Amino acid sequence: MTGFALKIKTKTGQHVVRTLNCDSTVGNLKSELLTLQNIPINRLQILSGFPPKAFDLTSDTTLLSELGIKSGDTLIVEEKPIAPETPVRLHPVSTEQGRHHVSENQVGCHGILMKKIVPADNSCLFTSIHFVLNGKVENSENVAPLMRQMIAEAISKDPENFSEAILGKPNQEYCNWILNDTTWGGGIEIAILSNHFGIEIDVVDTTNAVINRFGEDRDYAHRVLLLFDGIHYDPLYLESLEGNVIQTIFPVDDDKILREAEQIAQEAKSSRQFTDVNKFTVKCLVCNILISGQGEVQQHAKSTGHMNFGEV
Repeated sequence: MTGFALKIKTKTGQHVVRTLNCDSTVGNLKSELLTLQNIPINRLQILSGFPPKAFDLTSDTTLLSELGIKSGDTLIVEEKPIAPETPVRLHPVSTEQGRHHVSENQVGCHGILMKKIVPADNSCLFTSIHFVLNGKVENSENVAPLMRQMIAEAISKDPENFSEAILGKPNQEYCNWILNDTTWGGGIEIAILSNHFGIEIDVVDTTNAVINRFGEDRDYAHRVLLLFDGIHYDPLYLESLEGNVIQTIFPVDDDKILREAEQIAQEAKSSRQFTDVNKFTVKCLVCNILISGQGEVQQHAKSTGHMNFGEV
C-alpha cells in the first residue's frame, strides 16, 4: 500500500515514517520507532491527540488500524520514566500531559522569537495555548470548548478558592459564563490551564512591558509564551534561521528566551503596539451596541447585567 505516512515527534526532533501501512501491526511500529530512538522496548510510549493519550502497546499483533492510527497522523514518542519505589509528590494532573505536544528540536541560539497571529474570535487565548502545546493553529471551534469545559470543571470543584470575591460573580454563574463561546479568557483561565497541563505559561504584556508568569511557584520544568496587547492573545514561537524547525516549549531555566520575550514587550510598548483599554471598542452581544473604554464596559455590565462582549 502506498501513500501511508506517519509524522513522528521525539525529544530529538521530527521524522516521517513511510514504511508502514494500515495493515501493519504494533510490533512493526515498535521496530520502526526503535530505529529512531534508543529507548528500551518496555519503556516505549506512543501518544497522540489532544490532550495526548497513550496507545495500548500490549499486543504486538494489534493492527494500527485497530488503534485508530491512519496515514497523516502525528505520533509522539517518549520514554516512560522509571517509577520510584515511593512517590515523591502527587499531582492531580500529570505534569507531563502538556509537554509533549510539541517536542521539536532545540533551536537554541540559532533562531528568532516570533509571533503567530491567531484569529480575534473571542477564543484567542485558547487558540494560542493550543498552538504552543501542539505547534499548529486549529479552528477555535475544535479546541476552545474543551478548554472551557476543563476550566468550568476546575472552578466548580473548588468553590473555596474560586469564590465570588475572586471570580466577580457566583461560582456556578461564572462556570456557565466561561462556557459561552463569546466570553474572553484571562488570568483565571490561564492559571487553571497552567495547572491542568503542568506547564508554566508566561504572558508577555505589551501594555506595560512586563511578563506575568503563571505556574512560576510550582517548579514546572517547561514554559510556553503568549503575547498580550490588552485585549488579544497571540502565541510566541522560536523559528530556526533555516525556517524548517519551530519550538514553542522551553526549559524554565532558559533565561535567554525570557530576555528575548522582554525585548519584544519593550519594542511593542515603545511603538505602541498594544490596545489602550481605556479607548478600545467592543460590542455588547446582548443588545448589539458598541461601547468604548474599559470603564464604560464595566458600567454597562453593572447597569444591564449583560456580560457577553465581542471584539470589533
